Amino acid sequence: MTNFFQSNRATGRVTEWLASGIRNGNAHRLPVVLFAILTLGLFAFIEIAEEMAEGEMRKLDEMLFLSLRVPGDPATPLGPAWLQETAIEITAIGGYPLIILTLAAVAGFFIVTRRYGAAAYAVLAVGSGALLSQTLKQYYGRPRPDLVDHLDAVHTLSFPSGHALVTTVAYLTLASLVIGFLPDRRARIYVLAVAVFVAVIVGVSRVYLGVHWPSDVAAGWALGAAWASFSWLILHLLHLHGRRRGKAGSTP
Repeated sequence: MTNFFQSNRATGRVTEWLASGIRNGNAHRLPVVLFAILTLGLFAFIEIAEEMAEGEMRKLDEMLFLSLRVPGDPATPLGPAWLQETAIEITAIGGYPLIILTLAAVAGFFIVTRRYGAAAYAVLAVGSGALLSQTLKQYYGRPRPDLVDHLDAVHTLSFPSGHALVTTVAYLTLASLVIGFLPDRRARIYVLAVAVFVAVIVGVSRVYLGVHWPSDVAAGWALGAAWASFSWLILHLLHLHGRRRGKAGSTP
């Protein structure tokens, strides 16, 4: 696989930019940052999962869940009717149809521009994140919230939130690829901030619509950030390994 990345110079440039700050001799900082996010994300997910399994999250979940509902009338979400419609439209951003279409469009762009490594990275990172989400749902088997009627159709179990997890993985992964083409630091920060914002509002919409407990969403965010960081870290290490082999091969 190292040879696969090494053989494509365009992909190598993308992954080098992904390491960015990463100019000016600071390449060692990226793996440290990614490993820190990976570690903190896993720790947060494990802590939330343990508290949830022991029933310790129930009171906090209910309090936060009901804070988005009209006092004395939990069946009604806060805000005007148009806000409910907006929440349904926002939550669709994290649905599989839109994520698959977006991923296909981005991967297709990289394929037609012969950046095969970047296309493979996007598909593998997001696809494995979706598989992880479904596996964990079956493992924990947590039912959906039962305090109110659901305002969005649901077909799976509750923990962790698949919308929160997959949206975080997908949009952070795609943001990392876009960042590779941006030399301006402010533009890179903006793209990353947009990806984080999208993940946040999608997660909040799941609680607002009554289909997830807040701890489901928090766990999805934590594990999603960890998985995206893990994927980026693997890509970065493969690229560094490929560069070293290239230099060793060119040495007379």
